[in-house]
Amino acid sequence: MRAHGIEEVECAIADLAGIARGKVMPAGKFLKEAGVNLPTSTFFTTINGDWAEDVGQALYTDPDLVLVPDLETTRAVPWANDPSLQVIHDAFTADGKVHSVAPRNVLRRVVELYEAEGWYPVVAPEIEFYLCKPNTDPDYPLEPPIGRSGRQSRGSQGYSLSSVDEYDTIIELIYDYADAQGFQIDTIIQEAGPAQLEINLEHGAPIALADEVFFFKRLIREAALRSGTHATFMAKPYGDHAGSAMHIHMSVTDAEGQNIFSDPTTGEATPEHGYFIGGQQTHFYAATALVAPYVNSYRRLAGELSAPNNLDWGMDNRTTGLRIPRSEPAGRRVENRVAGADANPYLALAATLACGYLGLKQQIAPRPAVTGNSYNRAPDLPGSLLDAVTALSESTDLRGVLTDTFVDTFCAVKQAEHQEFMRVISPWEREHLLLNV
Repeated sequence: MRAHGIEEVECAIADLAGIARGKVMPAGKFLKEAGVNLPTSTFFTTINGDWAEDVGQALYTDPDLVLVPDLETTRAVPWANDPSLQVIHDAFTADGKVHSVAPRNVLRRVVELYEAEGWYPVVAPEIEFYLCKPNTDPDYPLEPPIGRSGRQSRGSQGYSLSSVDEYDTIIELIYDYADAQGFQIDTIIQEAGPAQLEINLEHGAPIALADEVFFFKRLIREAALRSGTHATFMAKPYGDHAGSAMHIHMSVTDAEGQNIFSDPTTGEATPEHGYFIGGQQTHFYAATALVAPYVNSYRRLAGELSAPNNLDWGMDNRTTGLRIPRSEPAGRRVENRVAGADANPYLALAATLACGYLGLKQQIAPRPAVTGNSYNRAPDLPGSLLDAVTALSESTDLRGVLTDTFVDTFCAVKQAEHQEFMRVISPWEREHLLLNV
């Protein structure tokens, strides 16, 4: 820090929504006394800035959390005016115990359950997002930005290289910011919607990859703002275009690095591969709220436009909620396509891995694979946020993995957000109900 003239340090944690919260301090103060305090209510803040009060915690005294920096997460803040660093912190209670509601700690708990069995999960998230014109009035719908050609993209141009080039100023800035922070981007592609992009990250350990997604979402927003546009990770920003997902590829290795989903002799899929799928099919209904955490999330999960409506599985089948990509035996994995880009990356990985863990432990056989169009099959995902929250609240198995304290807090926050949403009258209601009913 002294060698590079660092002036400020951003001490950050991810709240339940995945928003970076924390404090900024002079570099000299950080070097003298690393670690900060934040109120416990940080973890039951709703997306609209209120607090969920019915969480069974000391809301009225609101005691401090102790935040301890994980120095391995230290990264530059390349968009800052002065040389700055950002460091992700872990949350502890005042008596030194791990705070069970902090999303990074929730994921760590799931990973530790795997490690206790001699298993080591490997993940690779894919992040989809839209670029749009600056939207300063929420009463107006989004519009695609003007590209370098001077025109707006209106239709679907999936995988078009020229469409990617339309936004090369933003993409180059994303690359520059990623390079400044030491991140490797696997690929950037044009997705199905207008000005919808996808960034794929290289596979790795879950906590490290969740940290990367946490950093990347902020990085992408900053690159867009510096280029005069907005970037949104909202699951369904346009009613007539594809939503934005965070597809999660998952495999599990043993202590020697061997993929337990493949037989080392024959290369064929092992029973563990099936158990992992079976765990997703059995338990993911109850985990859906963690990967589809808002009312808007369920507009995406309608069984069309590349979003699943069930937990079928199939080989290289993008209509299923669980896709098995074609690969060599060492790369055999399960892709969960349910998670949305709006999800907190720590909680999305915790949810998907928790269901896989339960499948492995309970040796749950999967349903038969689907070879046709899974969109035409019966849905088996929650139809709304409240359905999903109720299922999570009632899941004994997920409570055992994620802890009662976390589940109760998360559900209380989601119920508070839903109550706030119900206070808002939509244009559809004014259009069709005002004079007709």
